[in-house]
Amino acid sequence: MISNPQPNKRYTYKDYLEWSDEERWELIDGIPYNMIPAPSPKHQEILGELYRLISNYLVGQACRPYLASFDVRLFPNEKQADNNVVQPDLSIICDLNKITTQGCEGVPDFIIEILSPSTAKKDKGEKKRLYERAGVKEYWIVDPFNHTIEVYTLSDERKYGEVELYGKEDTIKVVTFQDLVIALEAIFT
Repeated sequence: MISNPQPNKRYTYKDYLEWSDEERWELIDGIPYNMIPAPSPKHQEILGELYRLISNYLVGQACRPYLASFDVRLFPNEKQADNNVVQPDLSIICDLNKITTQGCEGVPDFIIEILSPSTAKKDKGEKKRLYERAGVKEYWIVDPFNHTIEVYTLSDERKYGEVELYGKEDTIKVVTFQDLVIALEAIFT
């Protein structure tokens, strides 16, 4: 078991499976990212409220929400040579055949990441590009400090269009679920 991946070495999913369970890691294009420190209370409150609203909406539907830490392999056809495994704050998966005992093998329909000082650059850069490349239909970046949410939606050309920016006073109509509307005041209170 490898207890400490090296930051300047590239790894695969097979390597990831050998790492210690005592720390949380993500693997993006073979580069390991340590998920320490733990999320702040504000991060957890926002995540909990989003999960509650979306989970309640999904009762009786085929889609399921999953909270971190939950492994998502965006390119599982590459088997253990895959060099990407992420743990989004919230993943909504509508094809339940993608769910395995290890997490999700395939692309979630909708992903939400909540920024923290240690993850903001990665969430807005590497992860956004990775999610676009993989074909995540809807990606939200929640900024708990500025009370904003950036919404990216995949176009027919499999590219994210212009960002839609929402503030605390706004409501968001979720693209993935046409009749789900979320008032952001409840999220940022």
